[in-house]
Amino acid sequence: MLLFKTTKGTILKNDDKIVLLSENWNTIINRSDLFGYLSKIAETSVSISTEEFNERIKHDILPPIDTQEVWAAGVTYLKSRDARIEESKDSGGADCYHKVYDAERPELFFKSLAHRVAGPGQEVYIRKDSKWNVPEPELTLYMNSQGEIQAYTIGNDMSSRSIEGENPLYLPQAKVYERSAALGPCLYVPSKPISPETNIRMFIYRDDKKMFEGSTPISRIKRSLPELAGYLYRALDFPDGSFLMTGTCLVP
Repeated sequence: MLLFKTTKGTILKNDDKIVLLSENWNTIINRSDLFGYLSKIAETSVSISTEEFNERIKHDILPPIDTQEVWAAGVTYLKSRDARIEESKDSGGADCYHKVYDAERPELFFKSLAHRVAGPGQEVYIRKDSKWNVPEPELTLYMNSQGEIQAYTIGNDMSSRSIEGENPLYLPQAKVYERSAALGPCLYVPSKPISPETNIRMFIYRDDKKMFEGSTPISRIKRSLPELAGYLYRALDFPDGSFLMTGTCLVP
């Protein structure tokens, strides 16, 4: 099932059934059994037309977030670890990325508040004081207020790699700035946890010319998704739930 947030309300799409929901976004998604709740709605509600759905998605779609915070996990894939080591070797900070990859405790960091998040079709930003900026497509979890993984979306963890490479302590400046995070286009709400064989794919075009292409299955992640969610909720309270980007698996 797919949940879309629009300027005129929330839309549930379940195969050919398309339902406009009346409750606010936070009330809808902050549940212990989101799939079961949406299944009942899909069975009993009147569907809107495909034409109306397409029109709303084309003009009114928003990022699938309201008052939730966006957090991120770092160095969860071997490829990410190696890239961070390479960019930090001149600063002497390379060893910390090797250690965090092998450590019991994952790297978690704050990424964005909702008002800074870019949605589908919107621009992301880069820092003017960074010479090397990259998109980082990541499987992103939505957890409810109890820390239970209820849905998934696509996240873009824009990063100023030249700033992070200067010194690992510059991570907040490299990661947290206006429109440095993007989410969407929707929440994917499955009946069971997402398959480890799910692939993340990225294509980068400049002036209609393909500059980069990459693909990685999420099974390559070192830590389990419940483990990452559990660490985030150990000492933090999220009354309306939260989003967690699960780490860089493709490095342009």
